[in-house]
Amino acid sequence: MSGVSPAPKPYALFGIALGYFMVLLDMTVLSVAEPDLSHALGGSVAGLQWAVTGYTVAFGALLLSAGAAADRYGAHRLFRGGVAVFGAGSLLCAVAPNLWTLVVLRAVLGAAAAACVPSSMALITRLHPEPRRRARAVAVWAAVSGAALAAGPIAGGLLVGLAGWRAVFLVNVPIAALTLALVSGSAVRCPAAPARRIDYAGQVLGCVAVALGTDALIALGGRNWSHTAWAFGAAIAAGALFAARERRSASPVLSRAVLRAPGMGAMLLAGAAVGFTLSGALFVLPLLLQQRLGYSAVGTGLAFLPMTLPTAFNPLLTGRIVARTGPRGPVLAGLCLLAAGAGAMGAVVWAGAPYTLLAAGLAAAGFGVSFALPALTTAIIALAPEGAAGAAGGLFNALRQLGATMGVAVLGAFVTVAPHRGAGRADRGIAWALLLAAAVCALAAASAAWRRPEGVPLSAGAYPTRRRGLSRSSSRP
Repeated sequence: MSGVSPAPKPYALFGIALGYFMVLLDMTVLSVAEPDLSHALGGSVAGLQWAVTGYTVAFGALLLSAGAAADRYGAHRLFRGGVAVFGAGSLLCAVAPNLWTLVVLRAVLGAAAAACVPSSMALITRLHPEPRRRARAVAVWAAVSGAALAAGPIAGGLLVGLAGWRAVFLVNVPIAALTLALVSGSAVRCPAAPARRIDYAGQVLGCVAVALGTDALIALGGRNWSHTAWAFGAAIAAGALFAARERRSASPVLSRAVLRAPGMGAMLLAGAAVGFTLSGALFVLPLLLQQRLGYSAVGTGLAFLPMTLPTAFNPLLTGRIVARTGPRGPVLAGLCLLAAGAGAMGAVVWAGAPYTLLAAGLAAAGFGVSFALPALTTAIIALAPEGAAGAAGGLFNALRQLGATMGVAVLGAFVTVAPHRGAGRADRGIAWALLLAAAVCALAAASAAWRRPEGVPLSAGAYPTRRRGLSRSSSRP
C-alpha cells in the first residue's frame, strides 16, 4: 500500500513549486534580454521569435506525452530528471556561440520543462488528496511559481545590465540544484503505472506539426511568402498524419478520456487564451519600451511590475475563493480582466498615451492571470478521470504553452511588418496585436460562461458535491 509521509510536505511542496518557478522564470527573464540578445548574436525579429518559441514549441508539444510518461514511469522520476536536464541545458545556453545554436538549446530546455510540469501537478495530487487542501496547495504552488513572473523581468533587467544576456541562463543552475535537494526524499513519490503506453511516433508527428505551423506564422509576419506557403503545406500534411495516427493508436497522444470529460474543452481553451495573451504581450511590449521609447533593460523590468506583482500574491486569495465557491467565478473574472487589460494597453499604445495609463492595463492583465490560472489548474485536476491527473495536467499545460507559442508568433508578426512603415505605424501594429489578444480572451470567457454542464465543479452549487466524490476516490491506495 503506497503512501506519503506527512512530515516533509511543506518542503516537498516548496520544491515542486520551485521547479515550476524555474520553468516560468526562463520564459519571462528572456523577454527583457531580447534587444541585448539581438545586438550580441545578430538576427531579425523572426530570430528573436524563434529564441522564444523554440522553448515553447518543444515545451507545449512534448507536454502532450509528458503527462502520460509521468503516469507510466512515476512522476517523481520524471520531475527530477527534467530539473537536472534543465540546469545543465541552461549552462550550455549561457555559452551559446550564435543565435541558432541558442534556439536548439532552448528546445532542449523546453523538453526538460515538459517533464517537470505535469509531474509536478501529479505530485501535488498525491501529496494532497483531499480537494479542499489540494486547492490551497495549488494556490501556494501558483503563488511561488507566479513569483517567477514578478521576478523575471526585473531579474532579467538587472542581469542584462550587469553581465549581458548570458547571465539570464546562469541563474537557473543554482535554482535547479536547490530544487533537486528539496525533492530528493522518499516523501516525493508517485506510484508508476507500467501498463500506460506512449505512442512515440504520434508524439514526433505532433511536435513536427506544431513546429512547422509556428515557422509558417513567423515567416508570414516577415512577408516571406514562399517560406510561408511550404511551411503551412508541410504543417497541414504533418497534422493530417498525426490525426490518422491518433485514430489508429491504442494509446493516443491526446487522451480521449480527458478530452471527453464534461467541461474540459472550455477550460483548455481558457488556458490557451491566457498563454496567448501573456506571452504575446511579454514579447511585443519590451520591444516597444526599449527600441521605440528608449527604456533601459532595468527600466523595462520595472515597467512590468504592475503586471507581474499580482501573480506573486493574488493566487493565495484565488485559492481561498476556489476552495469556498469553486473555480468558475475566478476563471471568468480572470479572463475578463485579461481582456480588459490587453484592450486598455492596445488603446494606450494606439493613442501614444503616457505610461501611467499603460500601467493600469498591465495591472488588470496581471490580476487576470493570477485569478485565472490557479482556478483553471484546480478545475482541470478535479475534472480529470481517475488515474489520469498527469495526462490532464500535461494536456492543460501543453495547450497553455501552445497558446504562448501562437501569441509570440502571431502578435510578433505585427512588430515584424510595422517597422517598415515608420515609427507611428510600428506603434499601431503593436496596438493591433494587443487588441487581438483582448478579443481572444473575450471569446474564451464567453465559452467558459456558456458551458456549464451538470456535475462540473464550476460553481458553488456543484463544487462541494464534486469535492466529496474526489475525496473518496483520491484516498484509495
